[in-house]
Parts: sequence; C-alpha cells; structure tokens
Amino acid sequence: MSQISDTILSSEHKMLRDETKRFVENEVLSEASERDPNEEPMSNELINQLAEMGFFGILIDEEYGGLGMDLKSYAVIAEELSRGWLSVGSIIARGQSLSGATEEQKEKYLSKMASGEMLKSIAISEPSAGSDVANMQTRAERDGDEYVLNGQKTWITFAKGSDFILTYAVTDPDAEPAYRGISGFIVEKPAGTFDRDGLSGQPIDKIGYHGWKTWEVNFDDVRISADKLVGGEESKGFYQIMDFFEEGRVHTAARSVGLARGALEDSLQYAQERAQFGEPISEFQAIRFKLADMATQIEAARALMLLVADAVDSDEQANAEAAMAKLFASDIAEQVTSEGIQIHGGYGYTTDFDVERYWRDARLTRIFEGTNEIQKRIIADSLLP
Repeated sequence: MSQISDTILSSEHKMLRDETKRFVENEVLSEASERDPNEEPMSNELINQLAEMGFFGILIDEEYGGLGMDLKSYAVIAEELSRGWLSVGSIIARGQSLSGATEEQKEKYLSKMASGEMLKSIAISEPSAGSDVANMQTRAERDGDEYVLNGQKTWITFAKGSDFILTYAVTDPDAEPAYRGISGFIVEKPAGTFDRDGLSGQPIDKIGYHGWKTWEVNFDDVRISADKLVGGEESKGFYQIMDFFEEGRVHTAARSVGLARGALEDSLQYAQERAQFGEPISEFQAIRFKLADMATQIEAARALMLLVADAVDSDEQANAEAAMAKLFASDIAEQVTSEGIQIHGGYGYTTDFDVERYWRDARLTRIFEGTNEIQKRIIADSLLP
C-alpha cells in the first residue's frame, strides 16, 4: 500500500528505510521473538551490527566520525528498528549526541560514541523527581579538582552496559529557580559493570522493554575529575536536558509508529491465515474495519512525526509540535497494538505471537521521554497565555 507520508521522504530517506527494513527482517525479528519472552537482553552481536551500520552516529557530525544525517533520517531508522523490537529502536540513542559538551569533550567522546565503542546511559529521574526535574536531590559538590556525587537515580536503562552515565545533579542548591542549579557530568565506568568506587545498581523489574535492563543507581561519594563537567560550566544542566527533548520526542513518536506498524502487519497476515466459519477472518467486516482504523492511525501519526522532524531540521521552533507528535503516536500505538491482540483472539494473549510484545512495549511509550500528561501541558501552554 502506498503511503501519503512517503511524499515527505526523499529518495535517500527511502533507501535508508528499505536498508534498515532488510536488517530488521534478517537480524532483529528472530532475536526479539526468541529473547524478549524470556526477558533476555539483546545480544552483543546485535549491538555490534548496529555499530557497523553506523546507527549510533546518525546525528553526529562527520567531523567527529558520525554520519551527519538529519533528524528525519533518525526517525526513519528508529521506526524500522522499533517495528522489529522497541529496545533496538531505543539503544541507538545511546550514541547520537552529547548536548552542551565542550570542544575537548566532543573530540574525546563523540567519535567513540558514533562507532559504538563508547555508549552512554542517562541519569535524570529520581524516586521523587520524575517529570519534576527541578526537584532533583542528587548533589555534586566541588572538592579541589574533583566533584563528589551523592544521591540516587532511577529509570536508567542500559546503566550497567554503558561506558559512562551522563548524570545530572545539583551543584547550586540555593539557585532560584531551582532548575538553574543543575549540572551535567560524565561518569565513566567499565562497560557491563558498576565497578567503580561508590557506584552501585539494582535492576528494576518491568513488564516489557526486555531487550535491555533498566536500573536504579546509587552514587555514594563518587569522585569525578572537574573536566567531566559537561560544558565546563556549572548550572547548564537543565538547558542541556531541554536541548535534546525535541529530538527525543520525535524519536519516541517514530518508535511508537514502528510498534503500531508491527501490530498491523502481523494482524494483516494472521487475519488472512486464520479461518473461522469456513473463511479467513479477514473477510469479516468487524476485522476489516479494525485493520482500516489501525492503518489510518499509523499513517496520521507517521505524517505528523515526519513533518515535525522536517521543522526541527529546518531550525524552526517546534517544541509544542514535537510534544503533539509524541502524544499522538504513543496514544495510537497503545490502541493499535491492543487491537492487534484482539484480532489474534486468544492466541494474542500468548507469547507464541509477537503482537503481545508490541502491546507491552507500546504502553511504555506513553510514559517515558515525558509522560503524555506532560506533553499535554506543553501543548496547552503554547496555546494559552
């Protein structure tokens, strides 16, 4: 079926999409179907393949070893990867950028991030500070040529596997307003461990997103050199966080569309193979109408997501629009994947079919990268004085 949203894509974007689609069909889907039901993380071999394809450096400038592509390319790739496995569509964000970094920090880290040699995790949320970033309690105190970090962070996906944890902490507890006292730090550690003095982590049990582990991490007098202060200047952390939200929301919209597409494509195949009352269930009007609604929602979400990516690539202010894309795409992802289970009937509620995985993962898209309630607040604030 042709897609109106294809008109927003260049021939290069379409080639990139088709190449990624082949990779997903050949490498990602089988591993996802095998590992996710058993809560086994994606293999190192798969991560290395992503690195070989350059997927960790899509947005990193060529001068630092990246592909130097636009946000639309990132969205196209993320949709295709997430159609196979949300976790794979997400891990590519562990490269891509180091917002607010000094030139020295860019030279040291970006080329290694682009190649997949060094991947980051991000520590923002805390037990009492999720959407309320300004309520952050983790502290970073200057001590000579070092900073000493103390506090607890949560919802840090890939914390153990990463080579460094990009950690945000309060350096000025007296700042008014409070968000102006937050700074970012590069906390290096050996990949695959928390083997660093004062650093420890506990995995968080989840109902989905099983391709990688999510952690709660404790910082107990963790010492880092002052040159690991992102940007080389205190109190810039909140702005660094905000800087990648447009990109992050487009990324989440793309991942949501990918999940919804997986449910639709699997449901189309199942409906034509599953027979009841002597004919395929695809002949039943109830099923056909469900499929029609699913396809319409996906097409609308993708078109909005690509248009927002276009605006960001053109340096237009698209904060509210990015929130709309994330809000709409994640909402329809949950609806479409739920309908996919309904079309599969009782089999949809088993782990024999991938559709249950799309559904579990889709539920998360309405929560992470800013809850959908926060997105509505952003949109409303743009409409009202």
